[in-house]
This record gives sequence, structure tokens and C-alpha cells, in this order.
Amino acid sequence: MTMRCTWVPENSDLYKEYHDKEWGTPVYDDQKLFEMLFLECFQAGLSWYSILKKREAFRLLFDGFDALKIAQYDEDKVAALMTRKEIIRNRLKIKAAISNARIFLAIQKEFGSFSSYLWGYVDGKTVVNAARGALKTSPLSDEISADLKRRGMKFVGSITIYSYLQAVGLINDHEKECFRFQELTALSNM
Repeated sequence: MTMRCTWVPENSDLYKEYHDKEWGTPVYDDQKLFEMLFLECFQAGLSWYSILKKREAFRLLFDGFDALKIAQYDEDKVAALMTRKEIIRNRLKIKAAISNARIFLAIQKEFGSFSSYLWGYVDGKTVVNAARGALKTSPLSDEISADLKRRGMKFVGSITIYSYLQAVGLINDHEKECFRFQELTALSNM
């Protein structure tokens, strides 16, 4: 039997797929980094499972998570999105996705890429967390959250950013017994 992190329900293929192939894998591609930030911001206050179930609808209705396109959305687009039951219909989060896309693009311009900005906080190296599962924030998530808020991003509190950092591999929070912990630890030591 494959040993996974204890938070992964054995009866959920969706969670297992996400855990086994995505969660904690270092991401350097700006498109994927934006997608995950977008999804984490929509997740604020909700379950991650609800976001995973709606992920493909979000992808379809938000132009493949294209920050350039989303940054151009206007009130008509917001109104149209509010009619779509396939996604989370929260006006504040939809408007935040648009303004966050604009800020994401500004960070890309300032740093050459969002990846350079983000990975610069950890000198390009994944942080292996010795207190896996116990933390919801960290000094790293506090710092990045504060900077993103200062730049004007919304729904980027430290808890959301900590989850984001776990998801995109800046923090390896897989449990030691989990098969992904060993894979990702080996990858980060290369």
C-alpha cells in the first residue's frame, strides 16, 4: 500500500491525484504559479476539495488562468461570471482575481518573472518543514503575504499564502512516511 500524507482521504481519487502529482512539487512556471495563486485565493474560507471539483470550470471560464486576459476583465465580464454556477460566485473574489492578475503582471515586469520573485524568498531552495501538519502560517508566509498585500493583492492572508507555498513546492510539508516526502526531498537535494 502506498503511504500518503494522512490528510488525503483514501476514498477520494481527486485528492489522491492532486497529492500524488502536484502538491508540494516545485513550480517555476509563471502560468502554473498564477493558476495555483488564483485557486488558493478562491479557496479562502472554503474546502480545497470544493476548489478541486470546480478547477476545470474555473479554467474554462477564466481563459485558462491567463493573467493577461483576466487583467482585462471588465464589469460585464464580472456580471457574466456571477451567473455561472459551475464556479464560486463570490463577487469580491472574482474582482480580486482581476486585480490580483494585474499585480501579478506588475511583479513579473519588476522581477523578470513571478517565479524569480517568489523563489527569491528562499534562495531557490525548498524549505523542508520539520513540523509538518502543525503549522498554518510561518515567518515566510507572513513576509510574502505582507508584501503581496502591500502591493494591493486581496485574499492573500498568511494562511492562504502558506497553503500556496506548500502547493507550489516552496515548502515541503509532506509527512516523513509519505512516498512524496522522499521523492521531493531527493529532488530538492539535486
